[in-house]
Amino acid sequence: MGPHFTLLCAALAGCLLPAEGCVICDPSVVLALKSLEKDYLPGHLDAKHHKAMMERVENAVKDFQELSLNEDAYMGVVDEATLQKGSWSLLKDLKRITDSDVKGDLFVKELFWMLHLQKETFATYVARFQKEAYCPNKCGVMLQTLIWCKNCKKEVHACRKSYDCGERNVEVPQMEDMILDCELNWHQASEGLTDYSFYRVWGNNTETLVSKGKEATLTKPMVGPEDAGSYRCELGSVNSSPATIINFHVTVLPKMIKEEKPSPNIVTPGEATTESSITLQPLKPEKMLASRLLGLLICGSLALITGLTFAIFRRRKVIDFIKSSLFGLGSGAAEQTQVPKEKATDSRQQ
Repeated sequence: MGPHFTLLCAALAGCLLPAEGCVICDPSVVLALKSLEKDYLPGHLDAKHHKAMMERVENAVKDFQELSLNEDAYMGVVDEATLQKGSWSLLKDLKRITDSDVKGDLFVKELFWMLHLQKETFATYVARFQKEAYCPNKCGVMLQTLIWCKNCKKEVHACRKSYDCGERNVEVPQMEDMILDCELNWHQASEGLTDYSFYRVWGNNTETLVSKGKEATLTKPMVGPEDAGSYRCELGSVNSSPATIINFHVTVLPKMIKEEKPSPNIVTPGEATTESSITLQPLKPEKMLASRLLGLLICGSLALITGLTFAIFRRRKVIDFIKSSLFGLGSGAAEQTQVPKEKATDSRQQ
């Protein structure tokens, strides 16, 4: 298995396509490769091929980072979540191979084919990161921790867009609560953010600080006409420059008047009390169902009581009939026995 093994390793390593990722930056992958060399290879591959085998494997894994830069697919960086996802997939397949106890040339073929498939899988992970998670802010400055695949360094990257995140028009009725929301969907994922500052902007290009803190909303209860106007929200960062700026234009609407209408069933003084002047409101479906169920319950109860009363009455009549029958038979027999006795006494006297 000498020259044949070397040619096999070279051919399989050469067919590995470049793919997005840098899984060699994960310490767990490095430990797994060391375990493969020390624990698995001694019993599954000739010792003279160990060194060449591990060099090929390490180069294949490092080759994950050899890519042409593409703004839509790969920029030479990944985030921690993408790196962990790719590493877990690689380690899972590596464990599957070692658990199968495969040896020799078959082991080499399965190992390098697995690395080929893992590169393609990791490519999809990084393309998704590049599309969805890499600098997701549409405006402002987001600080994002990224991992550079060339040197495995973890650094904070500033995703710089326009500071101005637009103006929002807010309408609130008088005596209601005014709520200005300054949070954007990427604020929670960004690093290095400090406080939200809300300012009241006046017509002479001056402004007054209204509130400052970690809360992303400004709430003012029971607003009046004097609260209408322009406001500005500024989110600070550790770079002493704002991360986002959002302007608000607040319009205070007239107070909402809730007109209380009398119930149609109530007759106010001076109104006619004829039937035509009273309009009954139709019952709601829930109330109609409840009333029907109540009616059925009452009817069922009355039927049950009637049935019980009738049964008791019939029972008493049957009992009285039996008693009268029994007593009636007894008195008739006594009378029949007494008649002959009377005749006998009369004959004796004669």
